Amino acid sequence: MSGNAKYIFVTGGVLSSLGKGLTSASIGALMENRGLKITLMKMDPYLNIDPGTMNPFQHGEVFVTEDGAETDLDLGHYERFTNVSLKRENSVTAGQVYETVIAKERRGEYLGGTVQVIPHITDEIKARIRKAAKGKDLAIVEIGGTVGDIESLPFLEAIRQFRIDVGPENVIFIHLTLVPFLGVSGELKTKPTQHSVQKLREIGIQPDFLMCRTDRILPPDIRAKIALFCSIKADNVITAKDVDNIYEVPLVFYEQGLDEKICKHLGLKKRSRGLSKWTKIVQTMTSPRNGEVRIGIVGKYVDLADSYKSVSEALNHGSIANNCRLSIEYIDSEKLESAGSGALLEGLSGILVPGGFGARGVEGKIRAIHYARKNKIPYFGICIGLQLAIIEYARDVCGLTKATSREVSKTGEFVIDLMEDQKKIQRIGGSMRLGSYECRLEPNSLVAKVYSKKKVFERHRHRYEVNNHYRQILSGAGLRFSGVNSELDLVEMIELPTHPWFVGCQFHPEFKSKPFDPHPLFVGFVKASMLHRDLVGETKPGDKKTKGKRSKVSASPSRLRPRSRERRPALH
Repeated sequence: MSGNAKYIFVTGGVLSSLGKGLTSASIGALMENRGLKITLMKMDPYLNIDPGTMNPFQHGEVFVTEDGAETDLDLGHYERFTNVSLKRENSVTAGQVYETVIAKERRGEYLGGTVQVIPHITDEIKARIRKAAKGKDLAIVEIGGTVGDIESLPFLEAIRQFRIDVGPENVIFIHLTLVPFLGVSGELKTKPTQHSVQKLREIGIQPDFLMCRTDRILPPDIRAKIALFCSIKADNVITAKDVDNIYEVPLVFYEQGLDEKICKHLGLKKRSRGLSKWTKIVQTMTSPRNGEVRIGIVGKYVDLADSYKSVSEALNHGSIANNCRLSIEYIDSEKLESAGSGALLEGLSGILVPGGFGARGVEGKIRAIHYARKNKIPYFGICIGLQLAIIEYARDVCGLTKATSREVSKTGEFVIDLMEDQKKIQRIGGSMRLGSYECRLEPNSLVAKVYSKKKVFERHRHRYEVNNHYRQILSGAGLRFSGVNSELDLVEMIELPTHPWFVGCQFHPEFKSKPFDPHPLFVGFVKASMLHRDLVGETKPGDKKTKGKRSKVSASPSRLRPRSRERRPALH
């Protein structure tokens, strides 16, 4: 297909966290599966320029694109579910839009006219949509927030206008709502959906499709009722049913013929290629052959799992590749700072310290690293996980008892430090090494074997680097610098040759992992964790170790709930 792009706008109502991002990503997977050249966008109504300085407890993880944009975590879903590689232009915030418009006004570009939300803000929003969609067959645009929020009104007004601008035959509005089941009365309630659509229609947007988030398949009478009160076809009321893992969502939509209905509405002629790869992924996660492996993620944002969303999903991808079931245990690094806290780490087959910032919980992470190194438990350190591994090694092996990072202390031996040009920067936002950088791998190193390459390009998000003044001391004591950025002369990867799997990387490999294309570092880490499990026997805190016995974890039968059989047969 060539010519002008088609557009799908995804909005949400009733309440937040219903899954607009996963819905958009799944629609992207279905449409890409038909051979369409797609792109996806996230438009967030908050006034931050980007989520880079936002607390993960408020907003979840920050996803980083290849060109170094700090974006909403939903862009991670978009990339994992499709083959797209998104850019800075695919993430838009109200802060960016207002900043651009005000800058134009200061330069006199509006010729002295009164600058207003309509048309100036809405025109800027529409211009960004067109720019991202250029050269694509289909652009899927998710509008953040919930219908009724004052912050999102300019974005909703912009997409209302957009349908008029490009023609109704080129635009679909999809609205995600909630259809709760009340156990007391034994009923599915449609009123929240009715009110949400009513609010959307007050703004001037009539949805073409309703994605109804619910815990069961909607019966025909409920769909007919929703269709009647919301003025859409019953066939376009789609069940967005709760699933056991997120990679089932494209299958649920596919079985209801969503991609066929979208193509018919937009006049697209592409045929589906089938979803065999998604079926295989779900079947592997449901009934793995190689038992279960327990991996601990040690961090300080563990009360909100979305803070480590890309990491947990990349571990899932590694477990799919190894045909095993993954059990993740989130361990609060602050709790590891107290005496006797080592019991929290007992029985783990692998320990991972993900990226993070600040001094809180650092000593607990260092204790976890020490535990993994001394007990030969597979360890994977990402970003600060590499930095703290170097600090732990410098203290315990090299005798540098005051080894530390300038990020967490004002005094000591800074084996982790800022680069000279960074020390002059006073602001927090936009002061990091971001995006894709080259990493040259040392020949015959563990990571070179894992990657099967001599050099790789990975995405970064950090300020602090390994201090080159200490590299000779550390390498002389047995720590191997197995990956280096030769242009900047910066350490990218470390490993311990005397350890079964002790690997750290300055970059974030989780950002490039997909379920059907898992990142090799996560595949290798999960495999090493399985070998450790089989060597020592899987234990839980308080259990006695059964050395040499393989953990016997039976694969449970499929927990998939019944699927709709409309239009297409079930795939499994």
